[in-house]
Amino acid sequence: MRTKIKGILLMSIGLLGLVGCAGERPNNLGAKGGLLTACPSSPNCVSSQVDDKKHRIAPLTFSGDPEAAFARLKLALGGRSDTTMVEEKPGYLRVELRTALFVDDGEFLLDRAQKVIHVRSASRLGYSDLGKNRSRMEAIRRQFIAKEANP
Repeated sequence: MRTKIKGILLMSIGLLGLVGCAGERPNNLGAKGGLLTACPSSPNCVSSQVDDKKHRIAPLTFSGDPEAAFARLKLALGGRSDTTMVEEKPGYLRVELRTALFVDDGEFLLDRAQKVIHVRSASRLGYSDLGKNRSRMEAIRRQFIAKEANP
């Protein structure tokens, strides 16, 4: 009986510790002068506006009307169960991307002239994300492309 109570107590403490894995919402995000926030040196961030291979990811590309492309991105994001819109301004979106235990921050910035949507995704906590931000952004890219083919 004591072992069972001890196990339940330890599991409860562990679960309470995991609740804190969401981390605090960063206050340094947002597009400033056409640029998204730079990635930290840790490997848990990807951005289409950096040059280093560790963090670099391609932007979303489109042809045609930039506003229609951005609307298509919003549709793709809205269809994801792991995504919550946090901030929306003309040509800019900020989302929270959830896994079972963690919350990551995603940003999308429309560059009308270049016909791209710049992307950034970063973990709030930890050092490595085991490639989660990159794989999630690539999944969003596939959904964005699919929405163009099947509006």
